Amino acid sequence: MNADVFVTRPLPEPGVSLLEAAGFTTQVNPQDRPITADELFAGVASARALLCMLTDRVDAELLDAAPNLRVIANYAVGFDNIDIAEARSRGIEVTTTPDVLTEATADLTWALLLSAARQIGAGERLIRSGQWHGWGPTQLLGQPVAGRVLGIVGMGAIGQAVARRAQGFGMAICYFNRSRLDPALESSLGARYVSLEELLMISDVVSLHAPRNAESHHLINAEALAQMKPTAILVNTGRGTLIDEIALVEALRNGVISAAGLDVFEREPELSAGLIELDNVVLAPHLGSASVDARASMVRLCTENIIEVLAGRPAITPAPSVTR
Repeated sequence: MNADVFVTRPLPEPGVSLLEAAGFTTQVNPQDRPITADELFAGVASARALLCMLTDRVDAELLDAAPNLRVIANYAVGFDNIDIAEARSRGIEVTTTPDVLTEATADLTWALLLSAARQIGAGERLIRSGQWHGWGPTQLLGQPVAGRVLGIVGMGAIGQAVARRAQGFGMAICYFNRSRLDPALESSLGARYVSLEELLMISDVVSLHAPRNAESHHLINAEALAQMKPTAILVNTGRGTLIDEIALVEALRNGVISAAGLDVFEREPELSAGLIELDNVVLAPHLGSASVDARASMVRLCTENIIEVLAGRPAITPAPSVTR
């Protein structure tokens, strides 16, 4: 089938209705799973627009197979799956979905944070197993959150939203970022800029929101984990590659840190050996943006970007420029 827009995975509402209402033909991969390379190559062969997922690799080889392509709308705030410089060298715009998933991801961060701190996952498993015999004074004692120190690694929009929520818990907030925030914004968040080393040493909770790049790969490794408090909690709703999962398994197993809450993984959906057996880690299947409102807004932004670019107008949310 020849279509104007190829979509690599079924979308939540409003789906492709906005594209079709604008007069564009669409082809949607009907399988709700990551698309195969062969399916992706076949889908873009005649398409003028590609609406793709973070799991879809868009490189020079794929672009060679898509001579009519004019816009790539990534259904994500990130873009490390796309060779942006190569695409733009061919006159192909690349867009992402910033801002619309900020609040949903910050909410999920706090869900993981509190679940890990108070051993909610272990408690639910205890009840479901039929082994719970009632309240006990030493049963599943967790770590306190209110009034403690929250360290945020990556103080972009999501990190800032997490910090705003922390104010309601009376937490002291420190952060590490590639660049320091404006002093007025620091003041409004009650956040103090520190080195990564200091953040790891003083924080009771470390929450990761850094982008995926060469510098951030395994930012949290065995050495970093050893710098953290033995009572500390590690939360990751950023990128799975920020953490050396093998090192994390050992740290959780040996009491180097207290607990972790993870929404993303190094090689998802594969988990590193030993992770799933640990009671002191809460695992979520990449739910950061999985709210009805956030996912619908992501669909609308992708489709609106495609409509604008194919009409010869500037994209609404172009991906940042990337140099080789």
